[in-house]
Amino acid sequence: MNIALFGYGKMGKEIEAIALKRNHNIVLKIDKDNIATITDADLKKADVIIEFSTPHSVLENIKKCVNANVPIVVGTTGWYDSFKEIKKLCEEKNGSLFHATNFSLGVNLFFKVNSYLAELMNKYTDYDVSMEEIHHIHKLDKPSGTAITLAEQIIAKIDRKTNWSIESKNSETLFINDIREGEVPGTHIIKYQSEVDDIEIMHKAHNRKGFALGAVIAAEFLNGKKGIYTMNDII
Repeated sequence: MNIALFGYGKMGKEIEAIALKRNHNIVLKIDKDNIATITDADLKKADVIIEFSTPHSVLENIKKCVNANVPIVVGTTGWYDSFKEIKKLCEEKNGSLFHATNFSLGVNLFFKVNSYLAELMNKYTDYDVSMEEIHHIHKLDKPSGTAITLAEQIIAKIDRKTNWSIESKNSETLFINDIREGEVPGTHIIKYQSEVDDIEIMHKAHNRKGFALGAVIAAEFLNGKKGIYTMNDII
């Protein structure tokens, strides 16, 4: 399979290494230095494009690929406020889009554990729930897309929580303590606290390889398909 990379930072290089090990070809590497010169013909050299750029550029990158009718796997977060717009564009162009707030297999299993635990905890009102997420200092979006997904799962299951915030703390708000330090790939902790005990679940990434492998697997899955897909379609 021929793969193009939209974004060639640390994640892009990790994806490249894994794609090559899985006998794929990297036919194009796009970053801020050459994006202005990239044409639809360039994009069409790829069977699938994997996008890990920045929250500031991801939306235009998605539109560019969908308009060129090239399947795209999107790992960048920070664009989901425009999801309806992108969904409409994909439907109009008969496009192919695979999106996830996190491509790690472990994180997606963690999503399922989080949702199930929240469902169990709904009736135990003595417990308050909060979240802590830790990422490297280069991560631009706060909180992370993964943290937002976890928060939305909790809010959907726990009646006493109606919203999330990285600033305010009150009984109806799920507080997310977002920390940026060092080169941490990503840690997410969900904590239920009462006067008598605490319950915690945690996912801690050791490196970027899990995210990169998941993105390549998603590209393999998307190749030849039309429509919009997520990790639920693989898990």
